[in-house]
Amino acid sequence: MKRETSQVANELIKRLDTHLNDESIGNPFFPERGVQPFPLTTDGFKVIQRIDSDKKTAFIDGGNQEVLGAPNFSVQLNRVYFGIWSGNKRIPERSIPKRIEFFAATFSDFERGQIHYNTSLFPLSGEDAILPRERDLSFSSMDRSITVGNQRADIYRVGSISRRFSELALAKSVVENELASGDVIVLDGTLQTAFPHEYAYLDELSQAAQKKGVILAGLSKTSALFTDTGYSLLGALDKLSAEKGITSEWYYPIADGTSKDHFVFILGVKLNAISERIFRLEIQRDQFLSLDERALNEVLTLLVRNSADYTFPGYPYGLIDADRFARVTSSEREHYFAILRSQMAAMGKWEKFYRHVKATDAHDVLNKRG
Repeated sequence: MKRETSQVANELIKRLDTHLNDESIGNPFFPERGVQPFPLTTDGFKVIQRIDSDKKTAFIDGGNQEVLGAPNFSVQLNRVYFGIWSGNKRIPERSIPKRIEFFAATFSDFERGQIHYNTSLFPLSGEDAILPRERDLSFSSMDRSITVGNQRADIYRVGSISRRFSELALAKSVVENELASGDVIVLDGTLQTAFPHEYAYLDELSQAAQKKGVILAGLSKTSALFTDTGYSLLGALDKLSAEKGITSEWYYPIADGTSKDHFVFILGVKLNAISERIFRLEIQRDQFLSLDERALNEVLTLLVRNSADYTFPGYPYGLIDADRFARVTSSEREHYFAILRSQMAAMGKWEKFYRHVKATDAHDVLNKRG
């Protein structure tokens, strides 16, 4: 007998409710080594003191979509973009292109008894020198850092690594050519490395930022961090800040990361007093520790001033802007797919490629029929 959906939903919510214990939020939990969390208390919040500043903030983001794919190859369109802001005013770039576009063609090879993935890059616009080094885009398909469980790494995921590396490479170029001492550069996401060879790009960026005196930061629009009682970490901060009765922008020191792969100081931040959102902000550790209270508040003020857009108060508009101009749309994917297919057909190669594409495109066929 079919049950009423509302009845099932009621039972589901009751079960979830039993697992959300508001009385025991716990303390930040980081399973990785080298991260020292700080306890959660209502006394840990710091109100952001606004500091007048003429410093600039650069924001970096990237987007990608697979244009043509099969189990043994993946062609992706990648786009990375930066914008520079002074408060909520856009500043024109001086010497490097704002947006870089390129194809990343990842293909499988059988090497030393294993399946390996290798990627070649084909620039469409921008500077070739800003693209990642192709030698850094070669991976074993069973590398534990890119596999899911005990399954071979998906070639699509491997293909998207070039976008992350290009974001870091572009950020380094922005630091060296567009920013000055005291300015800030913010990447979308964390400053934690996750892929083979990624550390080299982050380290080059970090060294360039420290040499120039540019503050390197990463802001995550989402967070899966927990406390040691299983509570959402940012949810815990939200609860504590409400109990504290804070009515302005604030920051909260969450943890100190000292490992090579995650050398940062982690903050929880609320960047607009009317916002309902709290975000995770990471600042390169050496730079954070060198900031006195005034300098830190100046950095945070730059983000606060950029986080006043009415469509998403509390989230820097510079990252909204970067996401918009870096995103690869479905219509663009179809456009480039048509170009690739046309060229394959003209070269008499479409059937050769399509026999591999058919191994994975059943979902697309069903979606079109639906």
